[in-house]
Amino acid sequence: MFRKAAVPTVSNGSYLQGQANGKLSSMDSGQPAQEGRVVLKKKVTLLRGISIITGTIIGAGIFISPKGILKNTGSVGMSLTLWTVCGILSLFGALCYAELGTCIKKSGGHYTYILEAFGPLPAFVRVWVELLIIRPAATAVISLAFGRYILEPFFMQCEIPELAIKLITAVGITLVMVLNSTSVSWSARIQMFLTFCKLVAILIIIVPGVIQLIKGETQHFRNAFAGNDASVMGLPLAFYSGMYAYSGWFYLNFVTEEVENPEKNIPLAICISMIIVTVGYVLTNVAYFTTISAGELLLSKAVAVTFAERLMGNFSLAVPVFVALSCFGSMNGGIFAVSRMFFVASREGHLPEILSMIHVRKHTPLPAVIVLHPLTMIMLFNGDLYSLLNFLSFARWLFIGLVVAGLIYLRYKRPDMPRPFKVPLFIPALFSFTCLFMVALSLYSDPVNTGIGFAITLTGIPAYYLFIVWDNKPKWFRKLLGK
Repeated sequence: MFRKAAVPTVSNGSYLQGQANGKLSSMDSGQPAQEGRVVLKKKVTLLRGISIITGTIIGAGIFISPKGILKNTGSVGMSLTLWTVCGILSLFGALCYAELGTCIKKSGGHYTYILEAFGPLPAFVRVWVELLIIRPAATAVISLAFGRYILEPFFMQCEIPELAIKLITAVGITLVMVLNSTSVSWSARIQMFLTFCKLVAILIIIVPGVIQLIKGETQHFRNAFAGNDASVMGLPLAFYSGMYAYSGWFYLNFVTEEVENPEKNIPLAICISMIIVTVGYVLTNVAYFTTISAGELLLSKAVAVTFAERLMGNFSLAVPVFVALSCFGSMNGGIFAVSRMFFVASREGHLPEILSMIHVRKHTPLPAVIVLHPLTMIMLFNGDLYSLLNFLSFARWLFIGLVVAGLIYLRYKRPDMPRPFKVPLFIPALFSFTCLFMVALSLYSDPVNTGIGFAITLTGIPAYYLFIVWDNKPKWFRKLLGK
């Protein structure tokens, strides 16, 4: 059923060359693939790349994060300002990843870039925390929103039972896992369709909002910066909510080896996607405030549904359906991309060998996909949405800041590395500083959730020495690890 993957380390004269466990010929090395080898195909075109990024970014974030941002900024004006700032920061981070993706032509995203810049220990800690916290929690957050919105039309006059939300959410997660285990092509096609649904959902909110502005419905924008004073301690939590809504710009870098003409398509896909998303997000939030006051928005459990009920009458039933499809698309894109990180980490010897195996007929990294299922279910039934968001954000933005700092380090460590796309140095400097500063500040803002995230991150250090460095493991232990 499975064969060992034939997609190895890309030799760029870096740490990976000659030291990793991937020993097969590279897709980008110019060596011909040997007959009979099973590889991940280059099936990600520019349009599919845009759909992966846009379709993964636009999910629950724009429909649940407005509440978290407004709560922690204190006013309509500050919340709109933060949405804009987070969009610009996300664009800066995306441009940095575009440079990394064009000079390091290897899948794996964050993990690969940390391995290139800083070596195996921090790279292992990154994939360790991704497996234990970030991906299960992120999938649980987006899938909970999917479950709530898909049930919304059936419970318009009453509260949705939490158990019903979690059960339908579990079904959605399982469907995504099955889809990504079955076919890369079908996963990409469905992602393109769901991206179209997301853009329709955004337009359904933006167009009536613009009409409201034309009619002069601007009362909620008067004294926009008046209200509760924004707390310095609340700023990191608002930042996390905003950056969570924009998160997904880095996912194309997880599948670099499957992108056609990555030197051209990765930067183009990233820039086009970020412009679409940033403009759409800011206009969507403006549309919300043409109809909903700040106080009403904070009380709403489903902001988009509340907005639609006010303006669209019976047609408002379509909005939660579109939002649920949007969330499903984010779940699909996230699983599609992150499974490649586990695939690459296994190929480098940092995860059990079975995770680097490809289905012999379907050409999907099936074990790397299904390993997330039980961990996601644990997160789903043991946490609420907003605590999960803060729980995963600490670890995610710590390592993203480290990756972009690694870009600066690689400029000096390896100045001769080919860089088809290169950003001005102030962009990675500003982005990495902002990420690391907010991560440090969040330890004071939400010490419980971020402290738990920090503690679990630190467990990656002894795990590295136990599972990777320790050579004299008993036979039963080596067999357990697939070695």
